[in-house]
Amino acid sequence: MNISVLVSGGGTNLQKLIDAEKENKLGGGKITCVISSKPDVYALERAKRGGIKTAVLNRKEYPDVHAYSLAMRDLLRSEKADLVIYAGFLTILDETVCRAFPNRMMNVHPALIPSFCGKGYYGLHVHEAVLQKGVKVTGATVHFVTEECDGGPIILQKAVEVKNGDTPEILQRRVMEEAEWVILPEAARLFCEGKIKVADGKATVEE
Repeated sequence: MNISVLVSGGGTNLQKLIDAEKENKLGGGKITCVISSKPDVYALERAKRGGIKTAVLNRKEYPDVHAYSLAMRDLLRSEKADLVIYAGFLTILDETVCRAFPNRMMNVHPALIPSFCGKGYYGLHVHEAVLQKGVKVTGATVHFVTEECDGGPIILQKAVEVKNGDTPEILQRRVMEEAEWVILPEAARLFCEGKIKVADGKATVEE
């Protein structure tokens, strides 16, 4: 299975995927291309160190979301992507892309969907909202990407404790370490092994 990973920043989630592949924990999947929405991000350096092909599809060079989405769709098709993974990819794509790769694009979100998700909930904003609400448990969710923001079938979730004295930055780190970095490579493995089935808008994992 050819895996294309979409990035916009430092690439910590990408690194966990690269590490998982080295340890033969991606179910036979191979990261064949890392595509960034911005030049000069550290995720591209991580890919190069891993001997992985990189591409930059700079959002600023496209007039609108639709033009950018068409270019991304065509690039992913040219890469023969079987699975597309958002790993800290913060650029909006329209339905053009997910329709071209139905149930073949996955994203990791730093909360337990359907809580703290949707438009505006990304990065530290998620953890700020969690702390503001005073919930005791948060976590991360890996889901398929659909036309509805953070609304696709849920593949895996993992809970993380919210502790007294947490700041958004501290909580963000704990959610990454205890949840995101664990369930994203696991979801990729399950996909590559054909163990995820989708019916009626729900994903079922069959180990």
